[in-house]
Amino acid sequence: MIFRNHLEWAAYLVFVAAVFDLFDGMAARMLKVSSPIGKELDSLADVVSFGFVPGAILFKLLQVNVVGISDNEMVTRGIQFLPFIVTLFSALRLAIFNLDTRQSDSFIGVPTPANTLLIVSLPLILANDQFGLSSIILNPYFIIGLSILMSYLLVAELPLMALKFKNFSWKDNSYQFMLIIASAILLATLKFVALPLIIFLYVLLSIVKKGLIKKGNY
Repeated sequence: MIFRNHLEWAAYLVFVAAVFDLFDGMAARMLKVSSPIGKELDSLADVVSFGFVPGAILFKLLQVNVVGISDNEMVTRGIQFLPFIVTLFSALRLAIFNLDTRQSDSFIGVPTPANTLLIVSLPLILANDQFGLSSIILNPYFIIGLSILMSYLLVAELPLMALKFKNFSWKDNSYQFMLIIASAILLATLKFVALPLIIFLYVLLSIVKKGLIKKGNY
């Protein structure tokens, strides 16, 4: 879909992949077929859905807008492939995650699905741009900057909460509930524009939660 210039369809298919990613582990445990090879296959699938796909979408967005960014044609051609650093850092993050025992109950760095949902929101926003964001999203410097920023956040030593519920009490899950409620309101009012804001809110709430835990107030 991406290389046929159907970026919207690619975005919708990523949402389907995210649903499967959410339930594959649960299904394996229910069917009692979980195994070490399942974990590796899950990561390989994630490299495609949440590594290659976001890099390719940014590549296509940059490819049609990179003309004129440099007087040197070879430099221009090279720059258009820069978004694939998102793919490389996604693969690196997934490998680190498999080995890092600190990430059993929380995340360190932005999870690849969250990063991908932010990126696939861009073609969906462009398809129905009610807020005049096209000039920003299609700016080659914005695409390059976003590629570099998100690649860094994938592997940064940034503690983020996991959306896992051991119980449903407000006291134990207040930040998760706040994120869910705020996300629902943002999606209802802003539609696809809400996705980047939700990812930003997720990072912000995680930082606040971590700070309060350190102070002993949570």
